[in-house]
Amino acid sequence: MLLSHGGEPSPATEPVARWTVEQVLSLAPDDASRKAGNKLASAGHWSGTGCDASGAVWGLCKGSGSKPYQTVVDTTGPAYKCSCPSRKFPCKHALGLLLLRASGDGQVQQGEPADWASQWLEGRRGRAEAKQARQAAAASGESAPGPADTAAARRRAERRAERAASGALELEQRLTDLLRGGLATADRAGYTLWEETAARMVDAQAPGLAGRVRELGAIPGSGPGWPVRLLEECSLLHLLDTAWLGRERLPEPLAATVRTRVGLPVSAEGPPVRDHWLVLAQYDTADGRLTTRRIWLYGRESGRTALLLSFGAAGRAPELALPVGVTIDAELTPYPGGGLRADLGRRFATPLPVPGTPPPGGPAEAALAAYGEALRGDPWLDGWPVTLRDVVPVPSGGGWQLADAEGTDALPLAPAALSRQGLWKLVALSGGAPVTVFGELGHRGFDPFTAWDTGAGRGGGPGEAGGGTVRLI
Repeated sequence: MLLSHGGEPSPATEPVARWTVEQVLSLAPDDASRKAGNKLASAGHWSGTGCDASGAVWGLCKGSGSKPYQTVVDTTGPAYKCSCPSRKFPCKHALGLLLLRASGDGQVQQGEPADWASQWLEGRRGRAEAKQARQAAAASGESAPGPADTAAARRRAERRAERAASGALELEQRLTDLLRGGLATADRAGYTLWEETAARMVDAQAPGLAGRVRELGAIPGSGPGWPVRLLEECSLLHLLDTAWLGRERLPEPLAATVRTRVGLPVSAEGPPVRDHWLVLAQYDTADGRLTTRRIWLYGRESGRTALLLSFGAAGRAPELALPVGVTIDAELTPYPGGGLRADLGRRFATPLPVPGTPPPGGPAEAALAAYGEALRGDPWLDGWPVTLRDVVPVPSGGGWQLADAEGTDALPLAPAALSRQGLWKLVALSGGAPVTVFGELGHRGFDPFTAWDTGAGRGGGPGEAGGGTVRLI
């Protein structure tokens, strides 16, 4: 069975730069795929390899059967196709092929694509051109929906909003019953009650409320102090219910945020922003039903930070994948509200590896101020992207913190970061000297995703990158 997956290709006007090993590994859907890909990153596993100036890489990988697996990668997407039965994207063969090319030992030479690779590449790029033509037609108004379509869509939205309001009222009653019975007894009911409530929110077409209810159900088993945490989350859920029921009185940016948090579909509709976007971080989270991929970008010219979201069914990698550390020349269309989410639109060049130059950052005090300001517009934020400049990782009690080089302020690392290998990468990169770190700051602390050696104390000036990009997640 032939499987393919990937994003929209971009026009190639110059030879595509070879990705680094670190950038290739950042595409892996999980640790098992990274290990398996590394095992296939030697020439003995491959035959018929090649690459071209358009960003295509192809090869035949020896498998357990009589026929080798046909593997082709379009790095402008990136996108992958392999004849293996794996349902991971990219599969271990695609990772092995890219790692073989990243090694730079001349095993993957320039040439013309094999027929089986050329057929897929031509079909893929033809579909992309047709999609761009449809988008251009829509932007010019040639295919704009008629009055009847617009009215029908408005009626559907109104009916869904009414169902979500009914769900919010029911949820308020259940929260009231919980508080009347006492939070300390919430662990006796078990998880079934929470799952039933979440199912009712799904019936009300309010998946955002359903997700928060499921999170409430996990708190009673989260260790000492859980009643306090449960009260905090119940308060936030009550605030969201109240905001949804009174959304007509909210300013539009906050109303748009509330709609998103409740789970109503929202389309990207802001003016497109073209920039050279640096891929800061990429990571996946799973809840047993859905895998969510978050990709953080930073615009070199605009100075904006943007978040791309991509989703996949449980056990499957989401569609969009971008190597950390590359720069893409592309348009992003923002979503309404005060958030940072955007859709990736047209790309004008192939993704290019760039020197390890971090975005402008600041001290811990500035990061806390930015997080506090973001909470004013979205009280339900789990975290806010910040870049800490010239900080040093230091142990603190049973955890770690990032302290300003001057020693005036520090941020504790989030509990999730303490169990990852990325912590020791960060400590090794620093070696006691200041580094620049990008991550998310939330109420549990700072979660580091990417780091750069600033060069301070190593011959470079403060804030100047002295090394490459180091992924921490």
